[in-house]
Amino acid sequence: MKNFQSEIIWSYKRWSNSKKGLLNSHQNIYFYSKSKNFKFNQYYTNYAATTNIDQILQDRKKTANGKSIYKTDENGNIVLGKEKKGVPLSDTWEIPYLNPKAKERVGYPTQKPVLLLKEIIKIVTDKGDLVVDPFCGSGTTCVAAKSMDRNFIGIDASKDAVELANRRLEEMIITDSALLNKGYNSYLEKSEYEMAILKSIDALPVQRNSGIDGFLRKHFNEKPVPVKIQGKKETLNDAIEKLEKSCQGKEFDLKIVIQTRRESRGNRLFELESDIEIIQSQEMIIEELKEKSTVPNNV
Repeated sequence: MKNFQSEIIWSYKRWSNSKKGLLNSHQNIYFYSKSKNFKFNQYYTNYAATTNIDQILQDRKKTANGKSIYKTDENGNIVLGKEKKGVPLSDTWEIPYLNPKAKERVGYPTQKPVLLLKEIIKIVTDKGDLVVDPFCGSGTTCVAAKSMDRNFIGIDASKDAVELANRRLEEMIITDSALLNKGYNSYLEKSEYEMAILKSIDALPVQRNSGIDGFLRKHFNEKPVPVKIQGKKETLNDAIEKLEKSCQGKEFDLKIVIQTRRESRGNRLFELESDIEIIQSQEMIIEELKEKSTVPNNV
């Protein structure tokens, strides 16, 4: 354990019908230095959404019992903290796994994303520094180093690996990550109302699809069951048509549209033919029950 500095957890999402047990969705990276005198560039990230503003603005101190409290002066006034740059980069990195269709992917069995190697390189080197990878494989480290204006040396016992690495260094194909650029929350399109409906029918939400909002957790006839929720500005026929388009080429035995408001389907010159099942939302069912239970004033 001499000169061990950190254990970095590379975390990512993977969809897999794995064997019984927990799905593997991280890898471990061990950070060692040659000596205690090593280069390290400190980077900062944004505060979490749950961070209290007082934690950002105010200084803190520890009591005799070791409890952390906010500092005050002799008059009981709040003591503002020093300038803060954010949260220091942690040892857990969320960097997307290479998509099977990514242009960067070359079929090498242990290939890592260039974005992961760039993250490693940026914290321990500066422009012009030398990066050495004695087991370079497909050359990902070299590609990352070249893209960041570092000098590099890649070594591998496999002639095929060396040829592949040289080809990648000529092509310099690096897959950009929309997830890292835009942030995870940019992919969350479902409202709380829609999420509540999906949860009520035990459905998994689907993002970035205008025709399918989710799938039932349990299959029907061993096939997935797509669900579409009628939007606020959608007619029932519009919702049905969007679901049908998203299901083209897929042989689903059951498709469901959740109707969220009352209307007649006969709002088109030519009615849309569909085998989609229409289910009223719980809110709509309750409103209809209220109307049926209302006693007329003239009785």
